[in-house]
Amino acid sequence: MSANIVWHQHEVNKSSRSKSLGQTPRVLWLTGFSGSGKSTLSNLLEKKFQEQGKHTYLLDGDNVRHGLCGDLGFSDKDRVENIRRVSEVAKLFVDSGVIVLTAFISPFQVDRDYCRNLLEDGEFVEIFVDTPLDVCEQRDPKGLYKKARAGEIKDFTGISSTYEAPQNPEIHLTYKDEAPEQTAERLYTMLEEKGLV
Repeated sequence: MSANIVWHQHEVNKSSRSKSLGQTPRVLWLTGFSGSGKSTLSNLLEKKFQEQGKHTYLLDGDNVRHGLCGDLGFSDKDRVENIRRVSEVAKLFVDSGVIVLTAFISPFQVDRDYCRNLLEDGEFVEIFVDTPLDVCEQRDPKGLYKKARAGEIKDFTGISSTYEAPQNPEIHLTYKDEAPEQTAERLYTMLEEKGLV
């Protein structure tokens, strides 16, 4: 970064924006294997927030790769850069007073911690969607596990690339054989109990 770039402090800030919106901004970071239910759950959770008049934005792993991260592949280096960019965007949304939901495999703890360290205490909520790999592979909604097993996809998390499960997530959402709506309600209740919604 150039030494000639200076951060401008503006009169309208995160505190005033949050007050105007009547909510506490934070990042709800859903992490887990492909097919664990991150996108489905974050979508259902955002609908629940909207019903309550909350201001949100959902950053989804596949969606950001159509634009913001469209130039990145899936090597470890590219995955790190993908999460770095998403983290910086999430920080801007939090500064705007918005509740951000993210759905990213984000396999490396150091990258999830990068986002946590960008924010103030309590603004980053790590949610481990702990669905066993065999269940995710059985679901295989995009056919990616089948391709990975056939050697058509390199660096696929859980098959040929490492996933570092969160050690101390704010929310540990363990798998139950239930409808997504039930899981979303269970997640919302856990967030409520911890005073995070």
